[in-house]
Amino acid sequence: MALVMLRAIFVAVSVGIAVLMISSPEMRDTEAWVPWTVLVGMVALPLSAIGIDSSLQRKDLTVITAVYFGLLVGVFVTYVAILALTPILPADPNHPVTAWLPLILGMLLCYVCTSLLLQTRDDFRFLIPYVEFARDVKGLRPNILDSSAIVDGRVADLAETGLFQSRFVVPSFVVDELQEAADAADRQRRLRGRRGLDVLARLRENKLVDIEVLAPLDETDAASSDEQRVVGMARRLGGRLITNDPNFVKIAAFRSVQAVNVNDIALALKPTFVAGDLLEVRLVKPGEGAGQGVGYLDDGTMVVVEGGRDQIGRMVHASVTSTLQTSAGRLVFARPEFART
Repeated sequence: MALVMLRAIFVAVSVGIAVLMISSPEMRDTEAWVPWTVLVGMVALPLSAIGIDSSLQRKDLTVITAVYFGLLVGVFVTYVAILALTPILPADPNHPVTAWLPLILGMLLCYVCTSLLLQTRDDFRFLIPYVEFARDVKGLRPNILDSSAIVDGRVADLAETGLFQSRFVVPSFVVDELQEAADAADRQRRLRGRRGLDVLARLRENKLVDIEVLAPLDETDAASSDEQRVVGMARRLGGRLITNDPNFVKIAAFRSVQAVNVNDIALALKPTFVAGDLLEVRLVKPGEGAGQGVGYLDDGTMVVVEGGRDQIGRMVHASVTSTLQTSAGRLVFARPEFART
């Protein structure tokens, strides 16, 4: 809305300048087509500037600050430009070029400067007025979440403990991906999408968490894969990537971006199973090996029970024989003690 008003004022000011030029004494003795040419030119000039500005990448600065500093910088640049052009301008102060060029140039430069700042208000802020721009990272390096970490949900549990001191950033295309999945026809994909949106809502409601959704800083990689786009945003923001996908970690390492695998955090925090530990698990499917049955603990840990294939569908009391830890999760091998329905 602010940009629409700015552009409307820009066009109105240009038309006003054209009317003043046409009404000036210098225009009285000109040919009839000159005033019309001036009017058309002064309408085409702002429309062309607006068209070019609209075709550029849109960003978002605080409106009042952007307008204030945009006008200030525009006037200063106009003053410098007029000083530079003075040697080649007509010496007669009543000449149309000398009389009206500063006003037209000032109008154009003020609009360009204000529009530029207005469209970048979320990426920069003023640390020292009139002096410095700095990227707003709100403290420590941000944590960029990908869809796998959001759907997994454990990052919300970690955030509730106050473990993360810096903000969370969710790329807008990740939110779009979750919304699209939540409306998908496939039931499994729909459940994942809805779970991801629920986790985002949970993070937003948490007063200990500072979370925001950001559009990509560079749309030139719009055709790239989601992995590359997420890692690219993490690199440009100087943040760390929070993911549940080992492939993301590899891509991030290749591009010198710090990445944290939620599974690695879980491996470091949860108790280690040792041989002889007893556990209960419901077997849900056959394993790859002969006679194996596979079940899952509440935290998603896969349990392979030797000789448990005939117990599929039942709750099995098993004794741990060995474990295997990977970034993709923990694998527990066990043998059944007894089973119950």
